[in-house]
Amino acid sequence: MARIGILTMSDGRGFVHRDVEGFCRKSEERLASALREAGHEVVRAREVVWTNRLAVSEARRVADARPDLTVFNIPVWAFPHFSLLAAAETPGPLLLFSNVDPQYPGMVGMLAAAGGLDQVGRTYGRAWGDVSEPAVLARLEAHARAARAANGLRGSTFGRIGGRPMGMYTAVSNPDQWMQKFGVDVEEIDQWELVRRSEGVEAGKVRRAREWLEEHAAGVHYDGRQLTPELLERQIRSYYAMRELIEEWNLDFSGIKAQPELTTHFCTMDVTEAFLNDPYDWDGEKEVHVCATEADMDAALTMQILKGISETPVLFADVRHHHADRDIWDLVNSGQHATWFAERSDDPAENLRRVHLYPEGFYFPAGGASVHHLAAPGEFTFARLTRKGGRYRMHVLKGSFERYDEATNEELMRQSTYEWPHAFARFEAAADEVLSRYGSNHIHAVPGDRVQELRAVCELLDIDYDGFGSAGGGEKR
Repeated sequence: MARIGILTMSDGRGFVHRDVEGFCRKSEERLASALREAGHEVVRAREVVWTNRLAVSEARRVADARPDLTVFNIPVWAFPHFSLLAAAETPGPLLLFSNVDPQYPGMVGMLAAAGGLDQVGRTYGRAWGDVSEPAVLARLEAHARAARAANGLRGSTFGRIGGRPMGMYTAVSNPDQWMQKFGVDVEEIDQWELVRRSEGVEAGKVRRAREWLEEHAAGVHYDGRQLTPELLERQIRSYYAMRELIEEWNLDFSGIKAQPELTTHFCTMDVTEAFLNDPYDWDGEKEVHVCATEADMDAALTMQILKGISETPVLFADVRHHHADRDIWDLVNSGQHATWFAERSDDPAENLRRVHLYPEGFYFPAGGASVHHLAAPGEFTFARLTRKGGRYRMHVLKGSFERYDEATNEELMRQSTYEWPHAFARFEAAADEVLSRYGSNHIHAVPGDRVQELRAVCELLDIDYDGFGSAGGGEKR
């Protein structure tokens, strides 16, 4: 959960402040208690701000705790310059909050502060209402999750394993722009490191991992050519080599090129990518590590933002096919739907019993296992960072994953590349709208409705929000 700072603003006239201070403190306590009960860490200013000096000193005190989000609580008429002074000392994401009470003009104070911040060009969000109401608390929490996701990028390192894959401009980003805009460094690592390091992985733990997969997966379909126990163990060795690189280089998220060098001459990275993105592996529970196939940098950045918002694994897929008769999309990719998506269960066994390891097809002559499953149904938010003329925008769609009877599922999956993982998606946007302006072959998704958080992230990072269909309404530049 997020660390949230709170400063409460009051009237600058001493005699008025003394009259309303008790109400201000009660308002702050209700806000802080609601956020704590929701699981957030709360950092409060020592005093209610009613002078210019307190605006500066208390803002600095709260900022020293490096909160993910700072809330200016404005329950009464408060002199607007207090908010502007405090904002100048608040380097991170900022939210103005006001209760709605006819006896106290907090709404007036919030709107006055908001207008001043607009005039000086300070980015911030707004929320209002009774914090005991679920919808109001949800709005606050959406801003907190967005702030944590945006802040979490700064100071992080992306590991780029290999270069541009198969001529894909959309998979390559400018490291200078990433550092300037997001505070993310890019560490370039050659794919040879995966080959070299895999040879030194201890044989016993590789064998135990293979046996775990053979025991828990719905099937490991060895064919003696494209998938053998030796090739599966090579993929497992590659996973351990990647974990070693992550630890050694302090990588926060990553991407692996794979195609065509590794997939033609070594093995595919499907197992590596799937289990890096999972919240577990054969050794037990672990942190989800976002890893984008084809070293797609903007894919990985999108996924890292979505992970920060949802705290779940994030889907990576190609926008492979639209079944016009059903108005559903088959989202398929050679690598890396995390196995978690098969059932979205905390129990790996529940997910793995829907996962098959099939031999790779003709695209990948080096062979290995493809991690095949069909994503479990549910509501999802889809997103993708793209660039237009060098400026970032966030494509956002709402929709759901669907499953049908077994025969229909099989028939639909076999119309594309069967052995790869699939997700049948119904977008709340017309196919013509998607195909006419969606700016990538890759798409990413997390469970639930995360549109509000993504809007807030776009504001915080100065990214153009570009919603499709029911997620529309973004300002285009």
